[in-house]
Amino acid sequence: MDLPGPLAWLVDEAGASPGPDRFLADLGGRLVADGLPLAGGALTLAVPHPIVAHRTWLWRAETGTVIEALGFAGGAANHAGRDWLAGLGPVEENTVGPAADRLILGWAGSRAFGPAETGRLRQAARFAAAPLAALAERTALETLLEAYLGRRSAARVQAGALGRGTGETIRAVLLCTDLRNFTALSEATEPQAMIATLDAWFDRVAGAIHVFGGEVLKFMGDGLLAIFPVAGTPAEACGAALRAVVAARAGMAHLDAAREAQGLPPLPFGVALHLGEILWGNIGAADRLDFTAIGPAVNLVSRLEGLCRPLGRSVLISGAVAAETTMPLVPLGEHVLRGIATPCAVFTLPDA
Repeated sequence: MDLPGPLAWLVDEAGASPGPDRFLADLGGRLVADGLPLAGGALTLAVPHPIVAHRTWLWRAETGTVIEALGFAGGAANHAGRDWLAGLGPVEENTVGPAADRLILGWAGSRAFGPAETGRLRQAARFAAAPLAALAERTALETLLEAYLGRRSAARVQAGALGRGTGETIRAVLLCTDLRNFTALSEATEPQAMIATLDAWFDRVAGAIHVFGGEVLKFMGDGLLAIFPVAGTPAEACGAALRAVVAARAGMAHLDAAREAQGLPPLPFGVALHLGEILWGNIGAADRLDFTAIGPAVNLVSRLEGLCRPLGRSVLISGAVAAETTMPLVPLGEHVLRGIATPCAVFTLPDA
């Protein structure tokens, strides 16, 4: 069968597109080359995520650039693609596949589309159904893995790092934190209210970690372990981790004020930072794995966080981190940490 160029590409090559952004740009470029008067395009996929309901990619024909817009769960109906296209010109939008809101492919014209041109765009949408279905499944899996594993760990798993005991040694700043008096608080709080409290706490600390480029490896009851991998210099990773701690403390101060206004107790917490090498990879049983970090540095940051209560401090910073930052810190001397052979130089923030 002798197919037009865009349709032949959809049949033979589109399924190998690395992502929705590339698919949209490649298809749009081929449609323009085939004579269609396109000003832009939009591709919307429904995704399984606790916050994000839809991901929409927006392509501008003039520049070839693609940007992404997010539609959040519980928000208004998702019309990001249609609304953006309407600002470029007349819109032709098609649902791809049987689900009305799962896959939507739309185009804006540099002028009104004629009947034949509309027919060609609808035909392209029909031919796009198979490669887009495969692409949507990959994108859904990527989104789901990121929600549960974090962006970097999800990428490693998707790349095939699935064997038990496999991993890589990386240098990173580790952040370990948990709430104080959690057991007593949970005994005096209804389960649903306790879950809401934990969610509010994790929103503040995990949100700050993500803003400054870190990744939460795991939630552990009322605490978490996160990493800031050293991608550039150690000083950059240490600076990012320290800024995340400052932001998390500010977020928790705001949350505590709101809780006080409701007659609820504050949520004191401790957090520790350490810079070291970790083994980042798979551990677990033969059929149930956890992608996490292990090694002496993990043990040290955990023990250091446990020192927050005895020292009466909410933030403790190891000498390894202190050596890589110009942020003003208060020295607290050297301390022996349980199970750690060498005493650790400990620092804190001036107001912590």
